[in-house]
Amino acid sequence: MKGGEFVVKDIESKDIAIPEEMSEEQRHMAEMVEQFVMNEILTDLAEIDKHNLDLLKGKLNQAAELGLLGVYAPEEYGGVNLDTKTVVAVADKMGGAGSAAVAFAAHVGIGSLPLIYYGTKEQKDKYLEKLATGEWIAAYCLTEPDAGSDAMSISTNATPSEDGKYYILNGSKIFITNGAIADLYTVFAKINKTDYAAFLVERSFEGVEIGREEEKMGIRGSSTTPVMFDSVKVPAENLLGKPGKGYKIAFSVLDEGRFLLSVAAIGGCKYAIRDAVQYANQRKQFKVPISQFGAIKEKLANMVTKVFMGESLNYRLADLYDQAISSLDPNDPEYYEKKQKAMEEFGTECSISKVFGSETLDYVVDEVVQIYGGYGFTCDYPAERYYRDARINRIFEGTNEINRYLIPGLMLKKSLKGELPLQQAAMKAFEKLITPSFDEVDDSVKFAKEKKLISDLKTLFLALSGMTVQKYMDKIKQEEEILFSLADIASYIFALESAVLRAEKAQGMVSEKKAPFYDAVVVTSAFEASTKIEEAAKKCAYYVGGDALQPILSGIRRFTRYDAYGLLEAKRKLADAVIEQEKYVF
Repeated sequence: MKGGEFVVKDIESKDIAIPEEMSEEQRHMAEMVEQFVMNEILTDLAEIDKHNLDLLKGKLNQAAELGLLGVYAPEEYGGVNLDTKTVVAVADKMGGAGSAAVAFAAHVGIGSLPLIYYGTKEQKDKYLEKLATGEWIAAYCLTEPDAGSDAMSISTNATPSEDGKYYILNGSKIFITNGAIADLYTVFAKINKTDYAAFLVERSFEGVEIGREEEKMGIRGSSTTPVMFDSVKVPAENLLGKPGKGYKIAFSVLDEGRFLLSVAAIGGCKYAIRDAVQYANQRKQFKVPISQFGAIKEKLANMVTKVFMGESLNYRLADLYDQAISSLDPNDPEYYEKKQKAMEEFGTECSISKVFGSETLDYVVDEVVQIYGGYGFTCDYPAERYYRDARINRIFEGTNEINRYLIPGLMLKKSLKGELPLQQAAMKAFEKLITPSFDEVDDSVKFAKEKKLISDLKTLFLALSGMTVQKYMDKIKQEEEILFSLADIASYIFALESAVLRAEKAQGMVSEKKAPFYDAVVVTSAFEASTKIEEAAKKCAYYVGGDALQPILSGIRRFTRYDAYGLLEAKRKLADAVIEQEKYVF
């Protein structure tokens, strides 16, 4: 499977992995992490959020004792080297840990991965076991006052010493997660102001200065500081990777960081749903628990639908990662380089994951506050913290605007290289879009109409992307509004397809009592996706314009049409299950 190929290829349920297939070991790992979060993190989270960094570090040390700080690190360095799907099981449960989850993710993800993937044996021997066991905490230093989304414009400079033993590092970084608690920083700079490079910088090096803690809207218990470098002498052997290739390190580990962020965001949604439904069952108005009102039930059903879609696409992506690296030899000296190249293939899906996960979390926590009502606006209940903590995720690891830009951008780039047959498919799709069709769906086949919808939505995406490229050619990069519309269409296609294929594959795995929930969530997911895609497609069509606008708009109406018969029944079925079980039900 190639990255972005889902828009031009029919995918079958046998081709994807689903959470219902998790092994007993993965389930035990997930349960262990959940108990750790519930019993050790959430009980002290209010104190952590008072910016008690000693307590935060203590919790990270506890996580290290469970092996959680070494999920990516090889066993020889004290890690546990989990496969991607098991890492997903861990990150999902850590998603409810608020500020502690942020510190955790920054350490095991973008903090440690540069060393794991690009470090020499000597560098790993010196630092990696300390990171995997929690003796040291890691941080990632990329963003600067004048270099945020435009990460290539960093000005931090590294000048080689005359004897060649050191690089003299000067510059400053901002918004560094774990800034005040980290012992090792991966710092991005330009050698002699030209060659993009990465360096391993110890906090103890003379000239490293930690700025004041940022007063943040949310994730208040995590450490976020500037880090300044004033003529810091970095040993030459602490250059990570090759001079001029630092940008590759910076961006490649960001992909995995984005994916982990999405998984944690979806996991956080589950904790928020649990709290919200427990409150709704207890809170009475007009002598009736508010969970019994249709308005609340619809909120719960919508939340579960979005989370199911996000969870499905994330697990599917995790499996794509695992498949891509399964044939590699871990003993190959170039193993990590090949692993990174294999994982880079799915940059489009990774950006979809980040956008979908972070925006699902935003939707869920907003509705959770609404369910709590006035109490949700107070600090006495968890809804307020969920709401504040969620907002950063649309900015972290590359803003959602950058990621929306990347989704169609990476696919178009592959098309120009001949790696993805978008142009050929787009021509056929356009003809199909403007030509009336009288195809009928066999209603006796389970999920047939949803699969037909997915096929139509792919045709729609291809036709619109082909129109856009034909009109703007090499200037397409400047048409961000159009690219963002295409990104939303592609994202919902991937999410809906993941949800439907998961439901189909799970049919023989789940109990007779639970199976109807999958039928219900397919209806709600298809309605959600078709509605969102119709809006984005119309916007794209009007933006692009042209003589064929009216036939295109007609085609959009046909290709996004979905018979959501039984939608209210489906939503109530999902909501009633959540109300009864007081948790996310899948």
